Amino acid sequence: MIRVALADDQLLVRAGFRALLQAEDDIAVVGEASSGEELLALVRRDPVDVVLMDIRMPGGDGLWATEQIAADPALAGVHVVIVTTFELDEYVARAIRAGAGGFLVKDTEPVDLLRAVRVVASGEALLSPGVTKRLLERMAVGLRDAPDAERLAALTDREREVLQLVGQGLTNDEIAERLVLSPLTAKTHVSRIMAKLHARDRVHLVVVAYESGLVAPGWQQ
Repeated sequence: MIRVALADDQLLVRAGFRALLQAEDDIAVVGEASSGEELLALVRRDPVDVVLMDIRMPGGDGLWATEQIAADPALAGVHVVIVTTFELDEYVARAIRAGAGGFLVKDTEPVDLLRAVRVVASGEALLSPGVTKRLLERMAVGLRDAPDAERLAALTDREREVLQLVGQGLTNDEIAERLVLSPLTAKTHVSRIMAKLHARDRVHLVVVAYESGLVAPGWQQ
């Protein structure tokens, strides 16, 4: 069972999310919060698998709460999905650095919300949907001040190639197809890259790809 907490200062939004999620056999909404501080108290008292996190909240916004969760080793199993709008790109860039595992806009299709919860709960990052690609593209400049290629020194040529494709938002299956590998081999490469770069999750790999200059604004698939 995937345990979910909802963090949004709008009761109607939380009620809508709860109704959708509770209808699924494998998902349970176990808590709600209307502020970042309230959400932190909730997950520290009873850790959950996924938090659907709004950014604009009183009493510690979603960005601050995401940073606090990412910095607390005791909450390493808590995965954050930011629920945002395109107008908040600069905040999303900081949330990526903090360790957010996925992004949605509030008018997303219900099936995409359910997919986001399941994907992020499994330890992956929600990078495939076009919304995330556009967010990454628009905030790419804010992700890095200058290329830092030294961060990739530990990677093999093949691993750099895989990291570049991860940075472009490709899934393991898409990477396997692009490089003519088995999906298992692609997954193994990604896991090794994460270990070598001490990456929290797949989103962090995207950050590294941009910060190292391996992927630049304007990339094309």
